[in-house]
Amino acid sequence: MSWIIESFRNTFNFSGRARRTEYWLFYLFTIVISFIMSIVDIALGLDFSDELGVFTLIFLLIILIPGLSVTVRRLHDSGKSGFWILLNFIPLIGNFIVFILTLLDSQSELNQYGPNPKKH
Repeated sequence: MSWIIESFRNTFNFSGRARRTEYWLFYLFTIVISFIMSIVDIALGLDFSDELGVFTLIFLLIILIPGLSVTVRRLHDSGKSGFWILLNFIPLIGNFIVFILTLLDSQSELNQYGPNPKKH
């Protein structure tokens, strides 16, 4: 739970580095809560399309900035600029490239974005 709290604590922090653990646990949390919100939307009849309901939309809007932040910091951890996140706008291949970049291991030493978070 501390990784999720850490991600929200750094909501507007687009500098520094985020470990793979922080990144993937944040997204696991996001998927689980989105699934729960979808069930609540369906149960209460608040789904206004096949994929999205009121509570799900509100939750996704709440996690938009923290999600961008943790992704940029994850890219920094592997030594890439946060601007690589813009590849998500390229259909299919862009999402795949960003996915691969988030899987890369941390740069073991200090990089231009800060010290290795594994060593702290």
